Parts: sequence; C-alpha cells; structure tokens
Amino acid sequence: MGNILNKWNQLSLVKRIIIGLIVGIILAVTIPDIAKPIIILGSLFVGALKAIAPVLVFFLVMSAISQHKSGHKTNMKAIIVLYLFGTFLAGLTAVIASFLFPVNLTLAASAENVSPPGGVVEVLKSLMLNVVDNPIRALYNANYIGILAWAVLLGFALRSAPDSTKIMLVNFSDATSDIVKWVINLAPLGIMGLVFDSIATNGLTTLLSYGKLLILLIGCMLFVALVINPIIVYLNIRKNPYPLVFKCLKESGITAFFTRSSAANIPVNMSLCEKLGLDRDTYSVSIPLGATINMAGAAVTISVLTLAAVHTLNIEVDIATAFILSVLSAVCACGASGVAGGSLLLIPLACSLFGIPNDIAIKVVGVGFIIGVLQDSFETALNSSTDALFTAAAEFNVWRKEGKEINIK
Repeated sequence: MGNILNKWNQLSLVKRIIIGLIVGIILAVTIPDIAKPIIILGSLFVGALKAIAPVLVFFLVMSAISQHKSGHKTNMKAIIVLYLFGTFLAGLTAVIASFLFPVNLTLAASAENVSPPGGVVEVLKSLMLNVVDNPIRALYNANYIGILAWAVLLGFALRSAPDSTKIMLVNFSDATSDIVKWVINLAPLGIMGLVFDSIATNGLTTLLSYGKLLILLIGCMLFVALVINPIIVYLNIRKNPYPLVFKCLKESGITAFFTRSSAANIPVNMSLCEKLGLDRDTYSVSIPLGATINMAGAAVTISVLTLAAVHTLNIEVDIATAFILSVLSAVCACGASGVAGGSLLLIPLACSLFGIPNDIAIKVVGVGFIIGVLQDSFETALNSSTDALFTAAAEFNVWRKEGKEINIK
C-alpha cells in the first residue's frame, strides 16, 4: 500500500486529476447505483474550497499591502487596464462569433429559486453595498468584493504596525495558502465525485443535446485564450507571446478547469508568478484582485447565451446594440462575483437589453445550469490563467523598457 501511495504522489496533479476523471465517468456509466456514495467526495471537495478561499483572499491581500514599502513601484494600474480591456474584448469576441455562428435554443429548461438583478444600476448598487459589507459577514457569505475592500483597508492601516505583527500576517497568509494546496491535492477524488454526480444525474446525452451551444461557448473562450490574449501580451512584451500563454494555461488553467474556482486557484497563480520572477508586492495583490474582477470567461458566457436567446426569438439586432451588449457583458462580468449565482444570473439583465421577457430569460439560465459542468470549467480556466498572464505581461513590459532580459522557462 505504501509503494502504491508513493507512486501515486509521484504523479503530477494533472495526471492524477485525469485518472480521477476517467474513473468517475466509468463508474457513472457502469455501476451508478452501487458507486453512488462517492458523490460525497465531490461535495466535500467543493465545500472545502468554498470554506478556505475567502480566508485566503483576506489574508493574502492584507499581508501584501501591509508589507509594501513606500516608494516601491508596482504595475497595478497597467494590470487593471489589461484586466478590463481583456474582459471587454472577450465580450466583443463572443458577440461577433454569435452573429457568425447563430445558435437556437430549446427553451424547455428553467431555473427555479433564482432572483436575477433588475438592471445595471442594481448590479452596481449591489457591488457598492458589498464593498461596505460587515467584514465577518463578507467572509461568511464569500463576498469577495467586500473581502477585498476590507483587506485593502486593513492592509494600509497596518503598514505602520510593528514588524512582529507583519510577520504574523505573513505566517497566516502562508498557512492559508498551504491549506488550499492540501485541498487541491485532493482534487482527483473530488473531481471523481463531481463527474460521477453530473453524469449519473443528467447523463451524457443531456450535455450532447446542447452540443452546438457548447462548441460556440468553448470556441469563443479558446479563441480569447489563444488569439486575443496573445495579441495583448505581444503588444506589451514585443516578442513571441505563446511560451508565456501556454505556461499560464498549463500551470494555472488546467487546475482552475477542475477546481472551478478562481479564488481557490490563487495559490497556484502565486506560485506561477514566483517561478516567473515577478515582483511579489505586485502579484500578491493583482492575483486576488484578478480573481474578483478579471472575468473574460464570464463575459463570453453572458454574450453567447443572451444572443442565443435573441436568435431563438428571431429578434433583429443592429450593430450599435451589439456593441452595447459587449460593454454590458464586460461590466456585468466584473460584477459577477458580487451577485449570487455568478455569470449565469446576469443573463436576464443582458436579455432585457433586447426586450426579452424575464420568464424566457430564466429558461436561458436553466440551459446554462445544464451545460454548467463544462461551461463553468472552461470559464474559470480562462479567467484564472489570464490573471497570471496579464500580471506577467505588465511587469515584462517594464522589464523590456528597462532593457532587462525576458526569459520564460
């Protein structure tokens, strides 16, 4: 048994996850009734990630800002611009693709017990209220906007604290990062339970019935990851961007795909930034921030599903309205973490731009929940890998201007 465990631990996390994925599929197809108890593994895995991720973001950001030395330059402004610009281009890409390859939906599915926001003003109001939320309640409800706001404020307030206090914050930050790494190491078992539950409950045919929609969604996300993002990176580093793009997709995107949590993937991105030799004062803030506002995948989801509903109902859309949808999807995507349910619950808001009734829009949300197994995985992989990618691109841009060598191993 000891030898088997040693050999198992010697495998890379990605290989172990793939094994768990395959085992989950086989069990769901062959003996779903007998293997049903393994569903608890998926629930425990997701529960553990949800529990530790808010604490991780809180201590990481607070510790990073409290340690910041006056006069030390960071690239936060450039990184935030890249986050917002990349999210907008992702939404625009999805809009263009949806017109080139229109998809019609079978709106039989519905989403129960959901309360989508009534307008952009409501989304922005929700975000502002989340900023001033009680810090304990923000941690309890995983309100990342509120967590981020309180972490920043406390970080600035603690900049004049004694060194012993700052060391304690670093210790808490490192400890929570280690706990997340331990949880992620259990991903193969968690993924096995999640995949088994999904296939045993919905079946493979349910996913395949929405094949065209999935192909469009995933195609847009791959285009953003492999074409749009490399162009943005090239404009910053002025050299072949693909070694950096592929490194971020391999080391960050794959784990994010299976954990389906940008916040839980923060330690992976932090480790990647450290390997790339980036400034810790910058990436220790930009990575948690990106997990909150850098939502290219969410912008794609909102745009594609909204326009699928538009095509299904034969609604005419002009160029100006399509452009407004790109902007709206980007704004909504950045606010997705401030709304319970994430990007899917913001679809009715985008649908209202075209006069689509709320009861029909909710059915579109229902379709989103059905394909959520793959949609959410690809969305999170794009979102999280881009956090590290744009953080690196902004700093490499500074290196280039200073004449430093950019070596991506």
